[in-house]
Amino acid sequence: MNDTLFKDHFSRVAAGYRTARPRYPAALFEWLANESPDLTLAWDAGCGNGQASIALAAHFQHVVGTDPSSAQIENAERHPRVEYRVECAEAPAFADHGVSLVTVAQAMHWFDLDRFYGQVRRVAKPGAMLAAWTYGLCWITAEVDAIVGRLYSDTLGSYWPPERRHTEDGYSNLPFPFDAVEVPPFAMTATWSLPQFCAYVRTWSSTQRYVVANGHDPVATIEPELAAAWGQPSIAHTVLWPLTVRAGRIG
Repeated sequence: MNDTLFKDHFSRVAAGYRTARPRYPAALFEWLANESPDLTLAWDAGCGNGQASIALAAHFQHVVGTDPSSAQIENAERHPRVEYRVECAEAPAFADHGVSLVTVAQAMHWFDLDRFYGQVRRVAKPGAMLAAWTYGLCWITAEVDAIVGRLYSDTLGSYWPPERRHTEDGYSNLPFPFDAVEVPPFAMTATWSLPQFCAYVRTWSSTQRYVVANGHDPVATIEPELAAAWGQPSIAHTVLWPLTVRAGRIG
């Protein structure tokens, strides 16, 4: 693994990342399986805590999740058909032309895309597809969204890594040199209490960078205001993220 490729924003919160991040919709993985030439091997690049890897295992015989963070891999959810490797997406240890599907869940903006795409072409079977998806700021209620929006932009704005802009524009400005596949709409939701939602916000890369720079938790600062807008902290609200998927055949 070439560590110079790896911008580590999440190892400090790897355990929380596993429990506090939203789950992707099951319908997405059903569609991916139906679009694949076969169900032999899926590669989940930048797998993090393995949420997408586990979901792929419901359809594929073997799933390999790779991530350069050993802390993320150590905290990843286990499954008998999922193999985890501490590897950069730009240097995976796959044989040539053996992968049926390549996925990247909320991670492609961190990659060296020229090198990653070269590896995708090398490892993909004929007819295989690359699917990368991303999501931005969530929606809950107008009152809660206004408070979270101020945290996101005003308090944490300067602490977001520059790559964050690609999640905000749905990867539309990233090069994607593959034959585009039309993707049906998918909804990504969670039903969370206020403590669950705050745990998620604490996994943001900007939140962690703010804590390191300032020595205190910016989420705690807004929790009283959030509680007033939320209602009882135990009340479960629906949290909605706009999910954007780019998919293409690897010719």
